[in-house]
Amino acid sequence: MTPGSPATRGPRFALTLQIAARASRLPSRRQLRRWASAALAQDARVTLRIVGKAEGRRLNREFRGKDYPTNVLTFAYPEGSPLTGDIVLCAPIIRQEAEAQDVSLAAHYAHLVVHGMLHLQGYDHQRAAAARIMESLESEIVTQLGYPDPYSVQA
Repeated sequence: MTPGSPATRGPRFALTLQIAARASRLPSRRQLRRWASAALAQDARVTLRIVGKAEGRRLNREFRGKDYPTNVLTFAYPEGSPLTGDIVLCAPIIRQEAEAQDVSLAAHYAHLVVHGMLHLQGYDHQRAAAARIMESLESEIVTQLGYPDPYSVQA
């Protein structure tokens, strides 16, 4: 087999990046793409949108009924192929969490991008058994990317 042949190439991945927040030290497009690709098992078209607290709170309230900004939201659009969805990352919350957990900002972004990509592919953590599967995959992918296991460093 030759590199790039269907049997050896990874999933095709179209990434759109939207920066809608004023934040310093955001990951580069290359980093975001690398992290997302690491968690991808099928062809996909994904928009990563980095937002501030106001938009993060509005989206969380509108789509989850929770009136506070959250670190990551995933919106999957299951009709058709390839896999299509949006992942929203709230920059100020991610920074606060990274500092509170004493992990690098890059490590926390990597974890949350992987987390969002797994949600996009149907993984969830609503039930204990499903959470163990998803967390195990997250740990494996994040450590393969060279970052600490996100579940061994959290309090």
